[in-house]
Amino acid sequence: MSAFHRRRSAFAAAAAFAAMAVSAPAQPDMSSDGLLRDHLWSQLTALPKGRRPVVGLALSGGAARAAAHTGVLTVLTRARFPIDVVAGTSMGAIIGALYAAGDPPRRLRKIMRSITPEIGTNWGAMSLLRLVLGQKPLTNRKTEEALIREFGPRRFEELAKPFACVAMDLDSGEKIVFRDGPVSRAVRASSSLPGIIEPVEYRQRFLVDGGVIDDVPVDAAKLLGAQWVLASVTLSDFTRSRPRTALQGLQQVLDIRGSILAREQSREANFVIEPAVGAIPFYDTSKIPEAIDAGIVAAQQRLPAAEERLILSSLPWLLKTPGPSTAAAEIVRK
Repeated sequence: MSAFHRRRSAFAAAAAFAAMAVSAPAQPDMSSDGLLRDHLWSQLTALPKGRRPVVGLALSGGAARAAAHTGVLTVLTRARFPIDVVAGTSMGAIIGALYAAGDPPRRLRKIMRSITPEIGTNWGAMSLLRLVLGQKPLTNRKTEEALIREFGPRRFEELAKPFACVAMDLDSGEKIVFRDGPVSRAVRASSSLPGIIEPVEYRQRFLVDGGVIDDVPVDAAKLLGAQWVLASVTLSDFTRSRPRTALQGLQQVLDIRGSILAREQSREANFVIEPAVGAIPFYDTSKIPEAIDAGIVAAQQRLPAAEERLILSSLPWLLKTPGPSTAAAEIVRK
């Protein structure tokens, strides 16, 4: 067996183990620290928004790689990790909108697994030829049609959780954060890759993918009132691929810019989960199940640290809660 196949088999085994861990409860930590953490976590998750920090979730772009967000959401939901507001860019905007509308992670995983390039765009031989010849970009009207089927005329204000998505004004370079109006049109604008997919004309602007200017929309989550932000970031490892076509070269440029932005913007988050999806090509939808598994693996590994970090940030609230929370200071780590 080659080294590549051994690594692939090892990853598949890790993903299968993580998936089982999500469905089966982990062995409890019966140490004094473990019991204290469990107690504080139970108290924290029982508190309503307003009596604890407002928790935001920021979902990066990343096309097929961003399907990993659904794996991350699977683990967070099982752990009862509080998520009060959601912000997303590009594919993160699509997943974030569905989650904010109330779709459970199981349905999000199903939707992601059903995606092919043809579903969201007019992807086809003649369309790609026109794109390469510089005559006409692809259109993602099919994406909007699918979003309309999901949301109908629903507006941001009608979603189950506050939600924001990011696009860029192609004329001015201005970042546009959508927090109101029809959901489907705004999300389509947030996922229109410049140079590949035609801009979306909306509100007297020509709008393109928000990942060009804000790939990890931590600031958009804060605009929604988030006081503590967890970011799920699906970076490309662009050093592992060499473009062979003009289209692949353009995708590589977008990947490089997105990765540089994401590194900078992730520093604004309180906690980051970064699934190992760097080797998945931009539009390789056949790798979406692999991306979902990678999200499960990363979130399962990082969950205890995320819980501790949120507990630490919530101590002022927890210390006001009746009960033995005065021992909470002992949770502070090295």
